[in-house]
Amino acid sequence: MIAVVMALGAGACSDEEASGGSDDLKKKGTSSAAAHEPKTLTEARLKAVAFTEGQTVGEYTASPYTLDGPLSDAYTADPARCQPLVSLAGEVSDYDPAAQVQRRVDIPDEMLGITIDVTLRSYTNGDAADVMKALGRAGKGCAGGFTEERAIARAKYLKVEPAKAPDFEAEADGVKAYRFTVRDVKEKSELYEYLTVVRSGSTTLAFRGETTSTKDIGGIPQDVMTAQWAKFRAS
Repeated sequence: MIAVVMALGAGACSDEEASGGSDDLKKKGTSSAAAHEPKTLTEARLKAVAFTEGQTVGEYTASPYTLDGPLSDAYTADPARCQPLVSLAGEVSDYDPAAQVQRRVDIPDEMLGITIDVTLRSYTNGDAADVMKALGRAGKGCAGGFTEERAIARAKYLKVEPAKAPDFEAEADGVKAYRFTVRDVKEKSELYEYLTVVRSGSTTLAFRGETTSTKDIGGIPQDVMTAQWAKFRAS
């Protein structure tokens, strides 16, 4: 009889140990998954890896915006599915960044030169990957054009086409690059803009290039994108 009781006790103990082991494995699995979540960078960290004021890349010079950068919550798209191509600001995007830093990159004193808005954004909960998916859907669904709604004006996007990806594309977790043909607000001429967004973990690096000239700038300058990417990766 004692032997039977001991055997039952041992069996119960074994079941408890097995159950406890299973719970421990689950906890370890959860901890492991959390440990592999891409780290969300703070605003201070984004500032540290962004272009600094006065930093030069070839003929281009970086500077901070004295006011809010372009393409903020004042810019929306019609239809709404095209929004990622217009502005990824948290107020008008489905994905609110945890932190954001913007820089203006241009050729000083050149009135008709290219201006590049460089925006670094960090996200939580895998939103950075979802931003890239949303961009991909917008690029396909809005290829035939859409309307950009501004605070006091409208701009007609006539065409959305794929553009050349950065030279470092293979190093990134995702890249989307587009060329826009835009009719100016006075509807007298066509302008060309470019948007390239690169993802690394929980961070996106967005480059938007435009000019008031009707000349096609041919894409975001590779040296500007490469310099920002190198600084970001070096940290």
